[in-house]
Amino acid sequence: MGKVKIKRKSTLIDMTAMSDVTVLLLTFFMLTSTFLQKEPTIVYTPSSVSEEKVPMNNVVTVLVSSADKSGKLDNPEIAEGKIFISFTGDADSTFSSEKIRGMMLDEALSIYNEQHKNNPIQLTAQQKAEFRSTNMFGVPFQVLPKMLSMPLTERDKFQGDMTNPEVGIPIDGNKNRDGRLNDFQIWLKAIYNVAQLINNEQAEGLSSEERQNLSNLYTALMRRGQGIAVKADKDTPFTTVQQVFDNLQTMKLNKFSLMTALKSEDEPTN
Repeated sequence: MGKVKIKRKSTLIDMTAMSDVTVLLLTFFMLTSTFLQKEPTIVYTPSSVSEEKVPMNNVVTVLVSSADKSGKLDNPEIAEGKIFISFTGDADSTFSSEKIRGMMLDEALSIYNEQHKNNPIQLTAQQKAEFRSTNMFGVPFQVLPKMLSMPLTERDKFQGDMTNPEVGIPIDGNKNRDGRLNDFQIWLKAIYNVAQLINNEQAEGLSSEERQNLSNLYTALMRRGQGIAVKADKDTPFTTVQQVFDNLQTMKLNKFSLMTALKSEDEPTN
């Protein structure tokens, strides 16, 4: 009796469908991911057990630099306590990040020029457009025109030099809200004024969705303490961070968040 021949099956696997699925997954993750915005300096936030998240939208972030850890500076403390600010608007187009930044800039320049009538700041339309596309900045008002005229790569390098005296928004211990404000307080006053302006615009014939978005933005900024987040390095002296807190409270921004890294409850606290 002859042997039964078993038909051999091809071991070739058609990977076309697998490739299609891989490309679709990759596209999905690229479109839905939230990329971290570049910051002038890296800070390592202190740890805590709080699970309350700082929102990704409708938030003003105040970044406080730490002392230089590269070992290249004879006096690393000169790079410490530099202040940077970023404005992030709504996720939709009602009050996008660029629109919020433009409103903040116009209001801040108005306040600054009112207090410095002998030396006002004038920005070109191109410089204002550059500011609206800038995520985080930290220079005195007098340096703004210079920084905004730089190419993007040069601007990043300029702001990343913590030893440069032109880097960092000036701050001091002024507690007179109605007097001469420092540069940091001028930005805070602009935040306060723009939040009030946005809240008042709810009655100007907007759709119900737009009114709700405006209400959420105002509430986050002024009432919940979620609209302003302070991000400081875990090694930054508390006196430096306390000065930021004092300036916020001086400008009647009494509710804000301190960004921390999550740790387990049984992890020891330094």
